[in-house]
Order: sequence, then structure tokens, then C-alpha cells
Amino acid sequence: MKIYYRISNNSYKKVRLDHATKEYCLTNFLSIFRVPENSITLVADNVTDEALLEFIKKAPVDDIEYTSLNNAQSFKYVLNKAVNLDPEELVYFPEDDYLYLPKAYDCLQEALQISDYVSLYDHPDKYRNYAEGGDNPFIEYGGEVTRVVKTDSSHWKLTNSTTMSFASRVRTLQEDIEIWHRYLQGAHPNDFQAFLDVRDKGRCLLTPLPGLSTHTEANYLSPLIDWNKV
Repeated sequence: MKIYYRISNNSYKKVRLDHATKEYCLTNFLSIFRVPENSITLVADNVTDEALLEFIKKAPVDDIEYTSLNNAQSFKYVLNKAVNLDPEELVYFPEDDYLYLPKAYDCLQEALQISDYVSLYDHPDKYRNYAEGGDNPFIEYGGEVTRVVKTDSSHWKLTNSTTMSFASRVRTLQEDIEIWHRYLQGAHPNDFQAFLDVRDKGRCLLTPLPGLSTHTEANYLSPLIDWNKV
């Protein structure tokens, strides 16, 4: 698997888990995904914090690149690299503010055998009714219309969208790149609409039940897991 991990100290200002610093999140990620068969490129975008720069320099990854872009354009940067890889290569695009459970990598590989796109994050917006102030217009009665499937290690559900931390196969990205470019025009990617468009094209997106990863923003943690202990 080829991994492009994007990290920046200029992320959107949000209330996050107290222990989930950029350094902690990267360490957690590498403890699970740093295995011989993976190649990890760390993309440091607009990193100005000296302590974080020093930490990045010592990270046990295969390559480090320094860019001065923004959220959408840094994703476009790694996407354009990814589509030049072998079509059968698996690619993961993790962001720098997620935590992972120990079996996340093994489960991710399983799900990529049956789905076009996979996220390890069980986004809580899928359980907040839109009519009651939730973010996702497809949610009512506490959930979305879906199908649940299983692999050897986890249950998964079909879902309508996720964040920009997702995995796919290079061939899929090559075929869908026009859609992704369409929603990477400004500083902020429109991931919600991009996933709706690939779904309308016939793609499927799976997320695990319960989550195997979480965004560390306090109001958007994957449910049913005490992430303070991860």
C-alpha cells in the first residue's frame, strides 16, 4: 500500500482531544501502518512550528516532502502523484488529526477487496437527524438507508460520504480523477459532494461498525469507543 500522510500545524482551529497532538497522531498512525509492505510519504504542508518540523524530520517514513499549499491543493498534489502508480496499487490518504485502533490496517485491506472506497472513520454525522440540526441531509430517524456487510475482521456499512482520509485503488482514482479535481478548486475540498458524485457513478464507499479510526475533533468522534484511551 502507498500512503500519503498530510501534516500541517496550520489546520482549521477546532476543539480536539487533549492528547491528540500532531505528534501523537503521527506516532499512533505509524505504530499501526509502518509495516514492510507499505511505502509512506509524509507531506508537510505549511509547517512552520519548529518543534513539529524537528519531529517530522525524525519520523520513520520512506520520504518527506515539504509544500506550501492548502488543504484542497495539498490533496490534489498527492492525488496527482497517486494516479501515476501501478493501477492495482492500494492508496491511503490519511490526514494528521486522526487516531487509529490496532486492527485498522488489516481491516482496511479487507474492505478494499470488496469496495471502491474505504474510510476507517464512522462519522457521527450519520446518526444526527438533519431536521434536528445535523450536517448530513440524508439522515433521518437516527441513520441513513444502507446495507451492512462483513469481512473477516469487521462489519461495514455502505455510506454516502466521508472525510478526505480514505483509501482506494489507483485504477479507481484514475477513472474518477475528473470528479475529484472538480471539488478541489479552492482552499477547502468539497468532499461531501465529491463522494455523492462518485456514488452516482456507481462507486461504493464502506465505513466500519464501529469505527476503527476517529477524527480528533471533540464533537465528531467515532461513537461507542473511548478515544481518550487510544
